[in-house]
Amino acid sequence: MKLIAVTSCPTGIAHSQMAAENLETTAEEQGHDIKVEVQGAMGAENELTNDDIVAADTVIVAADTSVSLDRFEEKPLVKGTVKDAVNDAAGLIEQATQRAEAGETGVTEVGSGADAATETADTQQSESDTNSASEEPPEQLGGDPSKGLFARLKRLFS
Repeated sequence: MKLIAVTSCPTGIAHSQMAAENLETTAEEQGHDIKVEVQGAMGAENELTNDDIVAADTVIVAADTSVSLDRFEEKPLVKGTVKDAVNDAAGLIEQATQRAEAGETGVTEVGSGADAATETADTQQSESDTNSASEEPPEQLGGDPSKGLFARLKRLFS
């Protein structure tokens, strides 16, 4: 399958490069053809051409900054963070290929939606159960809260 991807972080020096390399390596190991555009503070590297976009079966955007998605309309697109591409490139690629095979278009965001909300609710409930079972107040980290920045700002503006 022909994949294209865009990785982008605010500086574009390390993390977006690592994400791009991980996507390229994983895609090639799985037998896919991939081209990755890396965006950063200094501009774009290995820019995707119109021919690349037209020939692609699916698109992956792994970005911690705003990336224009207009040029990828009519393509199945999976959108995640740079961290997603560094830690789980195979998962991003799998979702992108599944969407392409199903003929779906539009944007699917990784880590959002019902699964993430359910996971967050389950985690909060679990933490709540743990705290009520131990009956101990949570340990305060840091110094005196009345001397903190938020307390001082609250006093200043009240």
